[in-house]
This record gives sequence, C-alpha cells and structure tokens, in this order.
Amino acid sequence: MTWPACGTESAEPEPGPELLPRRGRDGSFSLYSRGCDEGFHSAAGALREANEKFVVPAALERFAPGRELVVAEVAVGTGTNTAALLAAATAAGLELDWWGLDLDQRPLALALADAGFRGQWPAAVIGRLEELSGGDRLRLGDARHRLPELLDTLAGRCDLVLLDAFSPLRCPQLWSVEFLGRLVRLLRPDGRLLTYSSAAAVRRTLQDLGLQLGAIRPPADEPERWSAGTAASFTPVPAHPSLRPLEPFEREHLASRAGVPYRDPTTTDTAAAILERRRREQERSDAPPARLPRRQGPGGLGHAEGHR
Repeated sequence: MTWPACGTESAEPEPGPELLPRRGRDGSFSLYSRGCDEGFHSAAGALREANEKFVVPAALERFAPGRELVVAEVAVGTGTNTAALLAAATAAGLELDWWGLDLDQRPLALALADAGFRGQWPAAVIGRLEELSGGDRLRLGDARHRLPELLDTLAGRCDLVLLDAFSPLRCPQLWSVEFLGRLVRLLRPDGRLLTYSSAAAVRRTLQDLGLQLGAIRPPADEPERWSAGTAASFTPVPAHPSLRPLEPFEREHLASRAGVPYRDPTTTDTAAAILERRRREQERSDAPPARLPRRQGPGGLGHAEGHR
C-alpha cells in the first residue's frame, strides 16, 4: 500500500514518526500511517491479506509453467503482495516481469530491515525484492504522474494489475475515473485487475470502463463480511473458488449515489478537492440513496466504501 498526502495539501511523504510498525494477527509485519489514520493492512495480517485478496484470486494455476507474467502493482508499500506473488509464481514454475508504483521507498525499506518480514520468505524472494527496490522497475513519486511511463511500455500487456492504495475516502486520487481509466489500459484482453476495495464508486467506474466484475469471497472465518474485494477483466471473470459473481444487491448498490465516481480532471487535485467534488455530485444526483441490507448473500455486510 502507498502512503500519499491523504488529504493534506502537500504531496511530500510523511516524516518517519508518522509511520508506525504493526503486527497483524498472523504475526506478519505491517505499518500504520498517522497521516492517513489508516493501516497498510487489515488487522488479520499483511500475509493473510496478500494471499486472500491478491495471490489466490490471481488464479496462477491458469497459466502454463514456464510462462512469464507481466505484472503492474500500484501502491507497493511494504512489498508483502509482491513477495507473496513472487513466492507463488516460483512454486507454479512462472516468471514475473514486475513493475511497481509508489510514492516513497521507505515502507519497503522498513519491511526489508525487519527480521520477521525477512524470515517469512525464501532467500530468493528477499533477494528479488531487494533487487526490485533498487531498480528502475519501481517508479517512485505520485502514481498519477508516473503511470504514463508504464503505459509507454506495458499498455495492453499486463496479465495482472494489483491496486492496493489507501481506501477511497483516504486516497481518492488513486481511485478516480481518470486514474482508473489509464490503469486499465495496462491490461491484456484477458488480464485481471485485483483490489481489496468493494466500494460502489470503484466498481461502477471499472464497469463503466468496460470491465466485467467479480467479487472476491471473504474468508470463511469472517462471516460478517459480504466481500473481500473486486476482480475485474475485459472478458468475463472465470469461475474460481475465491471468486463469485456480484449479487443483485451489489449491482443495485452500484446504481445508487454510492456509485458516484471520484473525479480528478487534471490529475493534480488534492484528496479534499476530489471528495468535495464527489459530495456535490451526489447531492445533485437523481440516483437513489445507498441502502444496503443488514445481511444478504454469503455473509454480513462490510463497509460499503471498501475500508479495511
């Protein structure tokens, strides 16, 4: 996960004291951003989240051994998603042509300096992370302005796009119509975008951009949640144990005021400006108010905006 200005007027990274080490229930290393007032990962743990929301829904088994997958990752953060994908790809006999975007390198550096983080991965994975962290495959700075560089190289080539920015209400810059519109141009026709967010605004935007949607199933031990994220592709998302079609109530939710998108026409607006623009658009909207049932589908309802 990245850690942008999170609604402040400055785009500079937070100072060190604003970034606090945390451990999830699975014991894995994570961070908490005081500036964004949000953790990099859920309380369940970074490693569990990486597998449940990114690696397993990627369905690497659909690729023949020996294949090189082109992967773009937005909000690399501590590198847990990257490491988990590297480990799974190696086990499946796959290679990764990996590219990443993040505002700052320090979260990854903090993770690589943590003995617990290093101990949960094979030496080869740590070596690859260190290589990527110091190379030109990790583009640092405002992802809105670095993404065009990836498009020059990767447009229409990506098998996987991972989007793990802070939640839309904290970091709307990376969930806007404009940013997502550019991001999906990275995908192959059968490529797959994966994100933890189930926000109606995010799903509606992806749908309006021509993608087919699927929901990531929540883990069995979290029955109160209705979705653990979103999978999207220009072609229908195939059946998979970790994925399901959107429920009727979810599709109805997209048509409510909750589905009003985040807009950033110049790709330079602050979070506050983007949120205020959306609030005004929601007030003017003829769409029905957002009303999610208390319980529906396979489990209870989580946060409608896709918070962790």
